[in-house]
Amino acid sequence: MFLNDYPIQEITMGGSLYPPLLKTIPNCPKKLYLRGELKQKEQCFAIVGTRKYSDYGKETAFLFGGRLARAGLTIVSGMALGIDTFSHKGALEAGGRTIAVLGTGLGEASIYPQENLNLAQHILQKGGCLISEYPENARGTNFTFPRRNRIVAGMCLGILIVEAPMGSGALITAEFAKKYRKKIFACPGSIYSQNSKGCHWLIKQGVKLAETPNDILECLGIEGAFRAGQKQGANETENRIMEVLRNGELTADKIAEKTGLPIAEISSALSVMEIEDKIKCLGRNVYAFSH
Repeated sequence: MFLNDYPIQEITMGGSLYPPLLKTIPNCPKKLYLRGELKQKEQCFAIVGTRKYSDYGKETAFLFGGRLARAGLTIVSGMALGIDTFSHKGALEAGGRTIAVLGTGLGEASIYPQENLNLAQHILQKGGCLISEYPENARGTNFTFPRRNRIVAGMCLGILIVEAPMGSGALITAEFAKKYRKKIFACPGSIYSQNSKGCHWLIKQGVKLAETPNDILECLGIEGAFRAGQKQGANETENRIMEVLRNGELTADKIAEKTGLPIAEISSALSVMEIEDKIKCLGRNVYAFSH
């Protein structure tokens, strides 16, 4: 079994590997079980949300996971289906670190959900880790999953809730984060979406609204925030494209019209800029800044 390549370690509060921020919370676990690599000095940030995600939630979790990981944060989540999964995947795709905190033991048969065993493998292969406070063969219960949320919140500088209907477990994590005086962020969504009700409720309570990863990076005082207004293209064509995109999204044809450049030249530049993550295609040949 692949997981056996990463033997389970037991770490205690007195050990050097125990997450330092986690030590400061009330009722922190006396010991943790670990597969993979946990670094002594790393800045962790949590991204969580509902299992019943929308396309918007999937894209948002992936985007924030990737951008925050690229800025040097270690992305922490619960490896549940849905928003948790896409947060981990975004971090991995960006070449960053990610940590999964489980509400089960770390034995292969115990890990939940079993559909994410491949994700667990990818996390370990890329230098991340799996953490639990439960012994290897422990099964998850209605008690263990909410309790693991305190670990997610406790070991991190802050937390982002991407999508969460009222009653979602993500709101339990947010409540722990509030208790531990962590930075809490929530993504806005459609007023018609039940998945955004919890996020909007949090924002009404004073949680910081996160429209872009920059909102989080700047609040945490972390360098590397992307600022569209200050970003420079690699050449004059790119600079002219970026100039016309500053006021909002445009089709390739509109970009050509506003810049006066040939559509073939625009199309070629857009392809390169998208690969370099300077802009993003929103579909139907519409482009905008990549936040």
